[in-house]
Amino acid sequence: MKTSFAAVLVAVLAGCATQSPEQSSSASTSQAAPAPAPSARSAPATSVAATRSTQSVAPQTRSVYYEFDKADIKPEAVKVIEANAQYLRDHQTKIRVEGNADERGSREYNLALGQRRADAVMKRMTLLGIPGDRIETVSFGKEKPKATGHDESSWSENRRSDIVYR
Repeated sequence: MKTSFAAVLVAVLAGCATQSPEQSSSASTSQAAPAPAPSARSAPATSVAATRSTQSVAPQTRSVYYEFDKADIKPEAVKVIEANAQYLRDHQTKIRVEGNADERGSREYNLALGQRRADAVMKRMTLLGIPGDRIETVSFGKEKPKATGHDESSWSENRRSDIVYR
C-alpha cells in the first residue's frame, strides 16, 4: 500500500514538473503542492496515537514485581499499571489482581503480604480513574509460584501481583 501511494505521489509530482518556470514558482508558493506531503507524513502518527488511546488487545505485561518483604510499587512497575489502566479505561472489562509472595515466611504472613501487594495495585488503578467495583483483589501468598527454584532469581519472580482480565 505504501508503494502505490508513493507511485501516485511521484506521478503527481512528475505532472507538476512539466509546468513552466513561472508556473513552478507560483505553484511552489501556493499551499496546494505542499499539502499532500505533510498529510501523508501525519497520517501514521495519527493512527499510532489512535492505537495507543484505544488498544484492542490487553497489554502483554501484566505482572508487577516487588522487593523482598515489600508491597511498595517500584517506579518501573508504574508503566505496567498505567498501560493496563489505559486499557481498562477504553474497555468495560473487569480484572482480578492476584497478590503473590515467595516461599519464605509463614503461610499466614505471605497471604497478608500478597493481599497488601494486590491492594497496592488496586489503589494505583483507582487513582488512575478505574472504578473499584471493576477490580477484585485476592492473595495466593506462596501457593501459586511462577518459578519453582529455591534461590533469589526464583523468589524475585514470585514476589508479584498479576493482573488477570475477566
